Amino acid sequence: MEKMAKTNSSSPLAQLENTLDLYCGQKAPALPTKWKETIVKVAPWITLIFLLLSLPAVLALLGIGALLTPVSYLGGPTFGITYTLSLVFLAITIVLEALSLPGLFKKSKQGWSFVYYSTLVGVISNIVYFNPGGIILGTVIPLYFLFQIKSYYK
Repeated sequence: MEKMAKTNSSSPLAQLENTLDLYCGQKAPALPTKWKETIVKVAPWITLIFLLLSLPAVLALLGIGALLTPVSYLGGPTFGITYTLSLVFLAITIVLEALSLPGLFKKSKQGWSFVYYSTLVGVISNIVYFNPGGIILGTVIPLYFLFQIKSYYK
């Protein structure tokens, strides 16, 4: 009861994090400790590699996007809005993942939080685009792993 009172007084994001921690971190089957430690050691490097590999594509997309965004609305407002939203979601995700890198290397809670927020942006993106497969693969699995290793970040 005391924990519930604490949760109700916090922000909706904190409530969501508490709920996800309960179901993905505590009630879900736990990963072996060695796996968790390996994920914590490798995660910043994988994030860095993906950011570096995606950088040329993102820069090209944003450059081409600057030219194509006005033209995309000629295909209809739905196509133009979808295209613009996809660029916004992409930019937010990349910024959050870039911000997470120093914290992931230091194993700080802030680094973990940026990855968590990046995942939530992906959830919103998948909901906006009505992508049930993306919600399952791009949300449930990453959240499970995130909350399994959360205790390693202080």
